[in-house]
Amino acid sequence: MADADDVRRVALALPHTVEIPSDGFDFRVADKGFIWSYPERVPGQPRVLRLDIAVLFVGDEAEKQALVLGEPDLFFTTPGYAGLPLVLVRLAAVDLERLRELVTDAWRMRAPEALLGDLDDAGAPVVASDAGAGG
Repeated sequence: MADADDVRRVALALPHTVEIPSDGFDFRVADKGFIWSYPERVPGQPRVLRLDIAVLFVGDEAEKQALVLGEPDLFFTTPGYAGLPLVLVRLAAVDLERLRELVTDAWRMRAPEALLGDLDDAGAPVVASDAGAGG
C-alpha cells in the first residue's frame, strides 16, 4: 500500500525531477509531468486534489487500455482523460515496488534522451519500457 509520501520519495529519487508547488504532488522532468495528484472535478463543486489517487503518464492509449482492463482494481480512467496517455492509479492498491516501476517508466517516457543515461548512472531499477520513447 502506497501513499503520497511514497510517490514523493520515489519521484524525487529520479534524476532531474522537479516538484511543482501544489496542494498535492506534481512531479516533472524537463518541464514534462510524469506523475501528479488527481484533480477530481465534480460538476457544480470546486476541484479537489486527491492525494490517494495519482495521474500517471503511460505513453499511449494501448498501454492505458491494457492497464485499465488488466488491473481494474489498481488503474482506472475518467471521461476527462479520454484520448490522453494518462491513467489513474489507486495508491492504496499498489505496493512500493510496483509504484517504483510505474513512476520510473513514466519518468523514462517523459525525459529527453540526453537525460536517460543519468537514470542508469543513478542505479535506478531497469524496468520494462521503451526507454527511447522520451521527448
